[in-house]
Amino acid sequence: MAAPTKVEIYTRWGCGYCVAAKALLDRKGVAYAEHDITMGGAKRAEMLERVPGAMTVPQILIDGQPVGGSDEIHALDRQGKLNAMLGIAG
Repeated sequence: MAAPTKVEIYTRWGCGYCVAAKALLDRKGVAYAEHDITMGGAKRAEMLERVPGAMTVPQILIDGQPVGGSDEIHALDRQGKLNAMLGIAG
């Protein structure tokens, strides 16, 4: 059996795109680790190290690979590619 897909999302308080991205993951029943970078600090530095050049949130990683933000995961969902990336049958 395959290991569960690890999903991480870097967010900032009051970010509508972050809310939309999390809502999509929630609708799919996907667990994710949320890293709030509202106040900057170590998690923001970690995000920039993992996703060089990231200037906006959310930044979403699936199994450690950056996939972009809200627009990107919604586009992947419309293209029928997101479920496979998340390990969801169908």
